[in-house]
Amino acid sequence: MLDRITNTLNFQSEALVLRSERQRLIASNIANADTPGYQARDFDFASALRDATGTGSVTGRLQTTHGAHIPVPTLGASGDPLRHALNSQSSLDNNTVDMDRERASFADNTVKYEATLRFVNGQMKTLTDAIKGQ
Repeated sequence: MLDRITNTLNFQSEALVLRSERQRLIASNIANADTPGYQARDFDFASALRDATGTGSVTGRLQTTHGAHIPVPTLGASGDPLRHALNSQSSLDNNTVDMDRERASFADNTVKYEATLRFVNGQMKTLTDAIKGQ
């Protein structure tokens, strides 16, 4: 029972850290929207969370089951979890920040961060009530 509680809290804390990092990246993209040549950056949250928590593969993804297998690249050839955001429209200054996309990503990530935080708070309240015996 204690392992399940610990694993769940560890998973949620990793999710909060990754959501916070993604928010920082999106804010950096927005701040550099007028910087010539700036390349917007982002990362795949689901892949990063799987890697951070060691939960393995998801249905539909390949998984190495033997040491001689060739590993499936999930973070790109360089191993860098950050990737350049796709350029939705060309610009004269080679800046790839799309403000509409960045604003939507920022709002979406904020909602998901808050939901994760509420979930952790709810779990802590449930644990506290269980310990108190009420």
